[in-house]
Amino acid sequence: MSDKVKELISKCLQARDMAYCPYSRFPVAAAVLTADGAIITGCNVENASYGLTVCAERTAIQRAVVEGYRKFTAIAVTCDIKDRFVGPCGACRQVLMEFGSDWIVYLTKPDGSYKETSLLELLPLAFSPAHLAKN
Repeated sequence: MSDKVKELISKCLQARDMAYCPYSRFPVAAAVLTADGAIITGCNVENASYGLTVCAERTAIQRAVVEGYRKFTAIAVTCDIKDRFVGPCGACRQVLMEFGSDWIVYLTKPDGSYKETSLLELLPLAFSPAHLAKN
């Protein structure tokens, strides 16, 4: 594992401690790696009006966009489930696809072990900005 992947996973695991999840008590965190090597984290932020809850992956992307980033190469995602790897929800997969299909996705357990996959594996036949391009 490269030093950058170690750092990405470490920051992801740390961000889980910042999750605001008083209703589900299910902390989730994400860390995105930008094309130029910056790491931006996010965590889930719940709301009493459940539909307004924001997932960790979307929080990380939104923070990165605010900071001026638009190109990403990887994301690490973690939650408290210890016995299996858990991927982003469908909505988050679609949000990630907005910024390209060539992402590495690290599904990370609380102990730091991970499984490497790709966004295209998680969202085959995806709808993307290319589908909206004028012919």
